[in-house]
Amino acid sequence: MGGFRSGEGGRLRRAARSAGRALRAPVAGAVRGVRRATHAHGAGESGLAKLIELHAVNSAGDMLVTVALASTVFFAVPTDQARGRVALYLAVTMAPFTLLAPVIGPLLDRLPHGRRAAMAAAMLSRAVLALTMSGAVATGGLELYPAALAVLVASKAYGVVRSAVVPRLLPPRISLVKANSRVTLGGLLATGLAAPLGAGLHQMGPAWPLYGACVVFACGTYLSLSLPHKVDSAKGEARARLTSPDHHRSRIRTHPRTARRRRRPARPKPGLRTVGASVLHGLQANTALRMLSGFLTFFLAFLLRVHPIGGLGPVVSLGLVAVAAGGGNALGTAIGALLRSRGPEKTIALALTATLATTVVTAVLFGPFFVVVVAAVAGIAQALGKQSLDSLIQRDVPEEVRTSAFARSETLLQMAWVVGGAIGIVLPLNGVLGMSVASAVLALGVLTAVRGLLAAARRGSPHPRVA
Repeated sequence: MGGFRSGEGGRLRRAARSAGRALRAPVAGAVRGVRRATHAHGAGESGLAKLIELHAVNSAGDMLVTVALASTVFFAVPTDQARGRVALYLAVTMAPFTLLAPVIGPLLDRLPHGRRAAMAAAMLSRAVLALTMSGAVATGGLELYPAALAVLVASKAYGVVRSAVVPRLLPPRISLVKANSRVTLGGLLATGLAAPLGAGLHQMGPAWPLYGACVVFACGTYLSLSLPHKVDSAKGEARARLTSPDHHRSRIRTHPRTARRRRRPARPKPGLRTVGASVLHGLQANTALRMLSGFLTFFLAFLLRVHPIGGLGPVVSLGLVAVAAGGGNALGTAIGALLRSRGPEKTIALALTATLATTVVTAVLFGPFFVVVVAAVAGIAQALGKQSLDSLIQRDVPEEVRTSAFARSETLLQMAWVVGGAIGIVLPLNGVLGMSVASAVLALGVLTAVRGLLAAARRGSPHPRVA
């Protein structure tokens, strides 16, 4: 009898082990595949793979927070109240961030030796804030908004530091635009996985997505500190000025002492070099694209809640547009990697012009199909524009000021998203009007940037740095 029981127990244990191996095999295979992709072409040795994993964790945590806030601020109440809540959310969070954003870049620029600590602090603060918000998310009380402001600022601070860190972790065989493509794709994949996870956690209770975000950001804190030590190196760096060469020369005043000094051969001062016309025009174009992104995020969110696509419900309509925008962003990232940084000025000009044409057509022939199309095109253009801007900075900005240029340009683009979101929330929910305003924003970007970009492309770069 005892032998029979032991034999039966052995078979059960063997069956359990076999089932465990069968369940672990797909997960282990997926993990090995992800690690092979992130560590390819020397990314594992340089430390870029760790940054890709860190950015994936950051994107997943941000998505879980977004799910928690959307369920409370947006979906939990009628449309009129939701609009008032989102307006309050913008006023309490994004308006102060507009004032804080110009400080974030220069402040982090002065702390080049603490980049890992800054990223870890951004992660840890969001882990703590997620727990703080979990108590207020069910009621939607006013205490939720200051915490949301702090989460937003910490997230943008992380983004600025990450842009400054990428050049320090470049493998010899990967250009900067390819490295940024990998980092962006890692974040997009993590966002796509975290969205359904957050929705599932929300079914357990409104605070559960924030509990999940707390765990994710805690892991991000550890990953930030595990980045290579060279991330904190500031050897040979200086501060960049986002001004044109002509503007910089016009500010030089003649003084007798200065004239006497000019007789001596002066040493070049990297800290006073300018970023060049190509970078400035590229930044202007990306500012317009980023404003469009912020505008579409809030305007379409309310528009589709009142007027869903076809016979679909508001949640499904928003999900469809979000998938179109995310898919477009991923496609733009892949296209940018395939272009190998060739003709970045022309790429930015083409992306901006094509997006303007799409918004104009959408304004004239407004309908469900064109809403999805404009979201996808905006995603493609934003990804292509940002990667091309990164390529211009790599090519035209000297290495000793390149990190500073990344930090300052990222801060400016974050501010543009805030302004676009504010425009989207105050407009009436009229699709034709909204797309007309979007077209006007893009038209201003075309007028200020495209001509300069094409002229710079014809002249060529005095500093051909792109691999």
